[in-house]
Amino acid sequence: MPIDQPKHQTVKTNMIEWMLLFGAGACAIGLAGCAALSSSAGKIDKDAFGVTPDGQSVDLYTLRNAKGAEATIMTYGGTVTSLKVPDRNGTIGDVVLGYDHLGGYITNSPFFGCLVGRYGNRIAKGRFTLDGTTYTLATNNPPNNLHGGPVGFDKRVWKVVKADVGPHGPRLELAYLSKDGEEGFPGNLEVTAAYTLTDDNALRVDYMARTDKATVCNLTQHSYFNLAGRGDILGHIVWIDADTFTPVDSTLIPTGELRPVDGTPFDFRKPTPVGLRINNDDEQLKFGTGYDHNWVINKPMGKLGLMARVMEPTSGRVMEVWSTEPGVQFYTGNSLDGSITGKGGRVYQRRNGLCFEPQHYPDSPNHPQFPSAELDPGQTYKNTIIYKFSTQ
Repeated sequence: MPIDQPKHQTVKTNMIEWMLLFGAGACAIGLAGCAALSSSAGKIDKDAFGVTPDGQSVDLYTLRNAKGAEATIMTYGGTVTSLKVPDRNGTIGDVVLGYDHLGGYITNSPFFGCLVGRYGNRIAKGRFTLDGTTYTLATNNPPNNLHGGPVGFDKRVWKVVKADVGPHGPRLELAYLSKDGEEGFPGNLEVTAAYTLTDDNALRVDYMARTDKATVCNLTQHSYFNLAGRGDILGHIVWIDADTFTPVDSTLIPTGELRPVDGTPFDFRKPTPVGLRINNDDEQLKFGTGYDHNWVINKPMGKLGLMARVMEPTSGRVMEVWSTEPGVQFYTGNSLDGSITGKGGRVYQRRNGLCFEPQHYPDSPNHPQFPSAELDPGQTYKNTIIYKFSTQ
C-alpha cells in the first residue's frame, strides 16, 4: 500500500465527510450473509468466536493477502488474535501472542493485540484538567490510569463498518462510539479503525476520531510480537530512531524531561539485542523492570515515518514500525509471569513478547510541554500505524 504522508496529526474536516464515513456501513460491501469474500488481491473469511458475558456476539475476520500472509482480527477490542508471516525459508508462522478462545481475552488479557483508547498509556493519579475542568478517572494501574481504564476500548465490541478487498489488499473497518463520561472522559468520541493487510506483508491500522466536546485522545495498537514464534525476545535485535526518551518515576509517569539516550541502555540508534543491557544496574530499567518507556522519535509529528526495526536472527523475520505519532512505547513483556496459557497451550513466560505502541507521550494531558493530545469539536484525529514484515 503506498505510504502517504499526512501534513498534520489533527486536521479540520468537513462535517459532511464525517457523516458519509460513518454512514458507509449501510452501503459497504461486507460479509453479512456470506462466509468469505475474495479477489486476486486477497481474501476475507468471517467466523463466529463466541459471546460476551452480556450477550454480544463476537466474530473473527481473517484477512489473507495474495502472498499467503494472514491477519485475524476479532470484533472484541479490535484485537489481532493471529498474524502469520513467512520466515526466511518461506515457512508461515504466527508472530503475535494471544488466546485460542474468547474467554481468555475477557478475563485475563494483558492487552494482547488490542486497540487501545481513549487514552493509551498512563495518566498520573487518574486526573487531568481541560479547559478549567478537572476530570477524574479510574486508577486501574495504581496509582494511575492505564490504557483508558478498566473497561477501555480493548474491552468493547466494535461494529464492522466495512469488510472488503481493495486494491491494496483485504481490509476491515471497525467503528466504536465512546459516550460522553465513559471511563470518566468528556465528549462523545466517534472512532474508526481500519485494518489493511497489504500485498507487501504490512498490517496497517488507520485511526480516525471526532468529538462533540473538548477531550483527550491517544489511540494505539498493543500486539505482543515474537518473531521467532516461541521463547523469549531477548535475542531480537532492535533499532529505534530516537535521540531522546521520556524518563519516568517509580510509578512509570514521565518526569517531564526529554533525556538523551547517549551512554544509556536506551540507546538503540545502532541495532542492539534486547537482552544486551536489559538487566543493567540502571534506575530507569529498575522502575520498568525492563524496558517500558516512551522514545521520542526523530521526525515531525504527523509525518508518516519509520520509527523502529526488529530482526530475529533464527527465523530471519524483520518487522518495521511506521507511524504518524511523535513517540513509541517499547515494552518487553516484563509482567508476563507464566500464569497465562496462550495459543496452542504455550505458557507465556517473562519477556516472551515485545510491544511497539506508537502514541503521544504518556501523561501528556498533565505535561503542557509535550505534544498535545487534546481533541476539539470540528477537528479530526488521525493516526496511522504500520507493522511491515520482511526477511533477511
